[in-house]
Amino acid sequence: MFTIAIIGRPNVGKSTLFNRLAQKKLAIVDDTPGVTRDWRESEAYLLDQKVRIIDTAGLEEAFDDSIQGRMRKQTEEGLTQADAVLFLIDGREGVTPTDQHFARWLRKNNKKPVILGVNKCESDIAANAGIAEAHKLGFGQPIPLSSAHGIGIEDLYHAFEEYFPDNEVIADIESDQLPDFEDLDALEGDETFDFAALDIPDDEDEKPIKIAIVGRPNVGKSTLLNTLLDENRSMTGPEAGITRDAVSVDWEFGGRKIRLVDTAGMRRKSKIDDNIEKMSVDDSLRAIRLAQVVILVIDAQMILDKQDLQIADHIFKEGRAMILAINKWDLVKGEDAKKEAIEQIKYRLETSLGQVKNIPSISISALNNRNLGFLMQSVLDIYTVWNKRVSTSKMNRWLAAKESQNPAPLYEGRSNRLKYITQINIRPPTFALWLSRPKSVPETYKRYLINGLREDFDLKGIPVRLLIRTSKNPFSK
Repeated sequence: MFTIAIIGRPNVGKSTLFNRLAQKKLAIVDDTPGVTRDWRESEAYLLDQKVRIIDTAGLEEAFDDSIQGRMRKQTEEGLTQADAVLFLIDGREGVTPTDQHFARWLRKNNKKPVILGVNKCESDIAANAGIAEAHKLGFGQPIPLSSAHGIGIEDLYHAFEEYFPDNEVIADIESDQLPDFEDLDALEGDETFDFAALDIPDDEDEKPIKIAIVGRPNVGKSTLLNTLLDENRSMTGPEAGITRDAVSVDWEFGGRKIRLVDTAGMRRKSKIDDNIEKMSVDDSLRAIRLAQVVILVIDAQMILDKQDLQIADHIFKEGRAMILAINKWDLVKGEDAKKEAIEQIKYRLETSLGQVKNIPSISISALNNRNLGFLMQSVLDIYTVWNKRVSTSKMNRWLAAKESQNPAPLYEGRSNRLKYITQINIRPPTFALWLSRPKSVPETYKRYLINGLREDFDLKGIPVRLLIRTSKNPFSK
């Protein structure tokens, strides 16, 4: 796919334009210079032309190992992925010495087509002044733009048009293939309905599995992404909170397409007083919501603290499958210390996350590439479980057996019969159960049934949802 890298000095509106073209609020936008640190990419449209766009960090004149220097290296890496470059300047401020410096740098180090965009040209006065001054940068006719107002997109299309490949095909927007039950209660007792036998179009092997890498700051999320990809895709360093935007990368493991998303570290809300960090955490929460499997990275030397457990609880409430990656395992010295750490993890999971049993946990070293293959295979395994379907007939035989072993508590001296159960969805597996008096069923009995579903149908380590419905009264007219 034709790829365009958006580059320029900090705070000229690159991320705003990126969001405009992607038609989603993917990149964090703020008036503070230097918000974007890693380059990120997305599919987008210039009119009817499908392209891939790359949002880069603001170009800084720094060549050392400082954060600014590492941001520059990330921008240079993003530039190597592009087929063409959109060099953006601020039309209100005019051409600055920094713009001139990087225009010379582009001409010297870049062999790809460059289109010059003059942003923040909401008014004709700003546009005329910015365009007149921009000519001296030597990139041909500048394009007046307003990222915030969507001005100039058609002109951008025509500027890049001669470089577009001839065979680009616009793909259909993905749609949810699962059935939509408008009248759920009509399924009760329907012996012909079987979710497991539904002919749902199966193109899952062609779609990437969406995996979000989340956790507290400085636990090694970006290092894990870089090691899996075998490249310096995300900025890393000893400073906490380097990653701000969620960085999405397409990859492949074991023949399966993967979309990895590295996210910003998530601290407790009470400790966040910075607007940019708040937006970063919101971006991480969005990544969890859009993911299918979430890798929760924790520090082996700080086992499952309160924030780790809150993140895990949020993942399960969103219905996502989760793998616990215990990073920096190489820093745990001695067999006794490792055994103690494992026991502590088991205890914390059982006592604090009892709503999901048998959560997969893998000890890894992202820095030293230890157990990462095992980690990714566990991701594929839990993804399969998350998509599992169970036949209706098998479930109702199971329901009769569970009721025989442990009937629902009596209500006002009368039995509360379990009438019928069927699966109605996957991701996570979701079941509907009809019984006589649903409001009188205690939570302990619901957990008994959910735990039974997990154990007997091999749904371990994932959220399972059970909807309790009121059974039809056979004597009502």
